[in-house]
Amino acid sequence: MKTFCGRANPTTGSMEWLEGDEDYDYHQEIARSRYADMLHDKDRNTKYYQGIRAAVCRVKERGEKAIVLDIGTGTGLLSMMAASAGADFCYAIEVFKPMANAAVKIVEKNGFHDKIKVINKHSTEVTVGPDGDMQCRANILVTELFDTELIGEGALPTYEHAHKYLVQEGCEAVPHRATVYVQLVESKRMWSWNKLFPVHVKAEDGEKIIVSPSEMENCPGVPSVCDIQLNQMPSSDFTILSDVVTMFSVDFSKPVRSASTYYRVQLEPVKSGKAQIVLSWWDIDMDPSGTINCTMAPYWVKSTSAFQWRDHWMQCVYFLPNEESVLQGEKVDLTACRDEYSLWYKLQKARGEEESKADVRVESPVCRCQAHLLWNRPRFGELNDQNRTRQYIKSLMKVLKTDSVCLCISDGSLLPVLAHYLGAKQVFTLENSSVSCSVMEKISVLVGEPFFTTSLLPWHNLYFWYARTAVASHLTSNVTILPQSASLHMMIVEFQDLWRIRSPCGICEGFDVRTMDDMIQVRRLKSFSTTLGKTNSLNFRESREAEPHPLWEYPCKSLSDPQEVLTFDFRKTVPQHCVSSKGSVNLLRKGKSHGAVLWMEYHLTADISVSTGLMEISNEKGNCEWNPHCKQAVYFFSSVIESEVLSDLPSAVTYAMNFDTKTGEITMDFKLLILSGI
Repeated sequence: MKTFCGRANPTTGSMEWLEGDEDYDYHQEIARSRYADMLHDKDRNTKYYQGIRAAVCRVKERGEKAIVLDIGTGTGLLSMMAASAGADFCYAIEVFKPMANAAVKIVEKNGFHDKIKVINKHSTEVTVGPDGDMQCRANILVTELFDTELIGEGALPTYEHAHKYLVQEGCEAVPHRATVYVQLVESKRMWSWNKLFPVHVKAEDGEKIIVSPSEMENCPGVPSVCDIQLNQMPSSDFTILSDVVTMFSVDFSKPVRSASTYYRVQLEPVKSGKAQIVLSWWDIDMDPSGTINCTMAPYWVKSTSAFQWRDHWMQCVYFLPNEESVLQGEKVDLTACRDEYSLWYKLQKARGEEESKADVRVESPVCRCQAHLLWNRPRFGELNDQNRTRQYIKSLMKVLKTDSVCLCISDGSLLPVLAHYLGAKQVFTLENSSVSCSVMEKISVLVGEPFFTTSLLPWHNLYFWYARTAVASHLTSNVTILPQSASLHMMIVEFQDLWRIRSPCGICEGFDVRTMDDMIQVRRLKSFSTTLGKTNSLNFRESREAEPHPLWEYPCKSLSDPQEVLTFDFRKTVPQHCVSSKGSVNLLRKGKSHGAVLWMEYHLTADISVSTGLMEISNEKGNCEWNPHCKQAVYFFSSVIESEVLSDLPSAVTYAMNFDTKTGEITMDFKLLILSGI
């Protein structure tokens, strides 16, 4: 059976119908998940194994059979740990069919098929009894249902159901409990991800200030968590206003309630300031005594010697509805409200217990200004970037005249307001929708950042080029286009940690999970060739795409200089032919070539450009600083060449880039070369 799925092409803006069938290959979804990251998380895996061994031992000491329920088994790793630890039988629940199929293969490959039953269902659909999925209730509950926020993947309702229908009263649970911690901080950088700051515009008739409307300033925002790698946030970017305190704990060995509720703690500020942000993380105790502990605490709370890099669990940034002034030593009440899947916070001056209870409302905050629905956190930060805004103001001042009729094509942009303040005769704005241009005069200045909410990869904002082509008949013959052109840039890098999310695991805690590696690698088509003479080449062709990552959170070092690989001239309409280029970059530093990073640069005028990617290479080691408001594209290489001594092993990467102007897609091929010097 064939099925057709409609999607809007983010680059061209056209509607496309994609054909699929019942044999749809889910391998790519699995490859883009965080399974590899979890399998590489040594701290997580070791602690789970220790906790499972201890739980099985406690059950056995009571003279009972150890029956394990593993909800969300994934690869089957935790069930295999339980079976290896002496569990009599394990029920491994996995709702995602391709993953359940992989778990069956992995379990069989490791010799546990008689001890582990993989059940391809949601846990709420599992039945217990002689004819059910489980013969009896389990007395050990093992789960890994957590996200960065702890409860965002539905852990609470899943535990609630399991305790009611699937496990015995007084069961052992691994993990045994989770504890959520909070800390109050002031941070202009993080607050800029939530509120729009005033913009100062120096025009010919004096300085003007663009301020956000009151409904935006007073809007509580949305309850969605901002999850980031807080370990990449320098201490200079925030001021700590309180000690770390426990917000709440959940005991998973007892019945769990998922109904909406709230928790309150009293804080005594250690410093006066503006309370804007609640930083939060959690830890899990794998045993009742808390001796086996796995924590997400950031670097300023725990020593870096104990630091375990992971991407599947990070830390949380919560924005208070409004900034609140706090005084050192003057107590305040911090309230955390939650529903089944999310948390949100509010801060008040300390009051009596009865008075405080009467004021609690658990209802989720609702964005009233629409801005928090239109702009994501990085977009807020981008609009608040004063250096970036100054570049656009300088460019607009160069091209605008008193008789300019200006059209802006970008989503949720400040450019129309800037153009108006800088003296344009008329300003129109065309957002990502089919707005008619019939009411417009001939356009003499066409501007865009460009930014569009549908864009995921850097080059998706080339939608500006297609929109410019669509409105060509409304432009004057001498129209000024800003930006006038764009270029795609590339650099070969070595990642400090991000490579783990795409790296094979092989053996994890003594268990063979290469079946999972095969699924992740299935689309990586590799061939190896050796030629006599000057060059030995490791040649691979990969039918894959680049993927977006905010690289300010993922340190890397450059192994090559940045290279411009494609150019796009917005002063002309989109051509009918493809835009292509071939070339090579030399590897200048020793290291592992994990992949290529790609980003766009927009040339506003002949001498003013803005970059969505590399800001600078900060030292001789090649450490990179990236635009913190944009995601860069990462193309992971399947084959990694490690160049240790460049003088003996000069290496290069050749590339072939092709931008298909009909589909708006960029395909890329790379070849890693080792010059043997023969």
